[in-house]
Amino acid sequence: MQMDLRASDAGGAAFAPLVVLELATHAKEEAVTWLLGRIRDDERNGGAELLVQQLQIGGRDDQKTNPNVFLVGSTWHRLLRGAEEVGLFKEFHDGSMRGFTFSNRERFRDFQGDGDGFLSAAECQYIIKHELDTLRARDEAHVPGYPKAKLYPGKSIIRRLQSHSILVQVFPLHDKEELKRLSFSWYRRIKLSFQPLDDIRHYFGEGLALYFGFLEYFTFALVPMALVGIPYYLFDWENYDKYVLIAVFNLVWSTVFLEVWKRCSATLAYGWGTLSRKMAFEEPRPGFHGVLGLNPVTGREEPIYPNAKRQLRIYLVSVPFVLLCLYLSLHVMMIYFSMEVWALSAYEAEPGVLSSVLLFVPSIVYAVVIEAMNLAYRYAAEFLTDWENHRLESSYQNHLVLKVLVFNFVNCFASLFYIAFVMQDMVLLRQSLATLLITSQILNQIMEAFLPYWLQRRRNKKAHRRVWRVMGDKELPFREQVQLEADMSTYLGTFDDYLEQFLLFGYVSLFSCVYPLAAVLVVLNNVTEVYSDAFKMCHVFKRPFSVPAANIGVWQLAFETMSVIAVVTNCALIGLSPQVQAYFPESDTHLILMVVSVEHVLLAFKCILAFVIPDVPKQIQIKLAHLEFESLEALKKKKILEAAVQPKSDE
Repeated sequence: MQMDLRASDAGGAAFAPLVVLELATHAKEEAVTWLLGRIRDDERNGGAELLVQQLQIGGRDDQKTNPNVFLVGSTWHRLLRGAEEVGLFKEFHDGSMRGFTFSNRERFRDFQGDGDGFLSAAECQYIIKHELDTLRARDEAHVPGYPKAKLYPGKSIIRRLQSHSILVQVFPLHDKEELKRLSFSWYRRIKLSFQPLDDIRHYFGEGLALYFGFLEYFTFALVPMALVGIPYYLFDWENYDKYVLIAVFNLVWSTVFLEVWKRCSATLAYGWGTLSRKMAFEEPRPGFHGVLGLNPVTGREEPIYPNAKRQLRIYLVSVPFVLLCLYLSLHVMMIYFSMEVWALSAYEAEPGVLSSVLLFVPSIVYAVVIEAMNLAYRYAAEFLTDWENHRLESSYQNHLVLKVLVFNFVNCFASLFYIAFVMQDMVLLRQSLATLLITSQILNQIMEAFLPYWLQRRRNKKAHRRVWRVMGDKELPFREQVQLEADMSTYLGTFDDYLEQFLLFGYVSLFSCVYPLAAVLVVLNNVTEVYSDAFKMCHVFKRPFSVPAANIGVWQLAFETMSVIAVVTNCALIGLSPQVQAYFPESDTHLILMVVSVEHVLLAFKCILAFVIPDVPKQIQIKLAHLEFESLEALKKKKILEAAVQPKSDE
């Protein structure tokens, strides 16, 4: 890790500023003094043992000054001890990935001198965030100066300050030189090559690098679908019913795609040291509240909320609300079909250019309404999930993902299922799928590419004008750079990014057999998505803290569920094809039995394929097993040594 900027602690120690801590402008002086004291205090006294410097920057209205902005850093000795505490895995001298220990630091590859450069910037900032989050209340009854901000022994101080809006934000600083190098290799050059995933991981952490790795893998995996779909679309444009072969190809592709990704994900995670890394014990969310009680696991006092009460909120409020939203979505869908009938009748009554264009209006309007409903529902789902009062962030995210996925799936795909299996109109299905996909991609590109670029240019111009008035035409100083980053939007994680890819995967895997250009459109969308997302991460959002991840989490299950639905859907579409129905002219029952049998065979094939293709490559399995064997042998030797020493001590 390299940082050209230097700061000095109150004790005079120089350090590289890594994290910004911003408290409210009106924060009480005694609270600020108490917090800084706990951050600087030794570990043996319950402190974080970090270095802090105050930095005054302009307020949000550029008129006031916030004195409660602080730069946080650390010595290398403290960072290396923190690396052991958080359980970082680094490459050992024999090439294996092992849990880092401070006592054996010199046996790890790339460790030289005092360890400068051994840890990545993302790892250093993650360690500081961890140390701040694990600051515990001791015997304080409340935050100094805030009698209503109660503190409990063992409770996280930072989370309590955040929940009472005393602490405004904590964010890691950008390294301008390193960011410039990453930007040049990532998105500033238009090139047909792989993304610099190791550099992305080094700067932003494993969670974000895995998302871009999945986005890249998904895009390349779509190329065979696109290559098959283009000639099919060009030469069979009028033959809407000849889609059996491409449906079969679709089935195989959606199955192999996810199984191979698991192996790619495991390979990346092993090289980054997160595959076998144990996750730290989860702390309660900042917004979690309840009656003070004793945690049976940690023995600490913390808010306790009855699980039965939470379940009542989920099943008596959240579930009915989701069902109501699904009903409204289906009602809007029926309005869309009424508009389709009206447009078709207008075209049949008076054929012409205007009436032919009118045929596409209902689908375009419906696509826009779908995006608006998805956005509105997202806010409602977040409110409900927060109201359910989940203790852990992982539980909160799982419930939020489930709510959002169910609604988005119904809202985006219900009309297509209705057209395909109720109306059985393949012409309308192709037209609706094309319109929904193209319209949603245009809206996404406006929201994710053009709008962030425009906002970033306006923000930078405003910042440079402010600096020019004060200093003239000079390089942006560090103080102004901190303010610029403080005013940037906060990156809320990869939730929306994975959700977008999930819906695109659904469009391709479910119905692309009747509109083969769907894969081509998704490839084009994802290529621009890589560049727009890279630009936003580097210049629009605050730098996010690293999130250690071994895989894409619950989204893997979501994609696998979609692939199972794709098997059922494509088998049903094959059964509706006149090519297949011609073999069963007299009995629909035989046709249905055939479709169901093929569907079960393909589902069994998916299960066999998942069993045959291991999630972790063989060579990585061997390395992990070898490491476990060495750990067991070392434990045996330790016990033998303790047993040999014990009799002597007894004598």
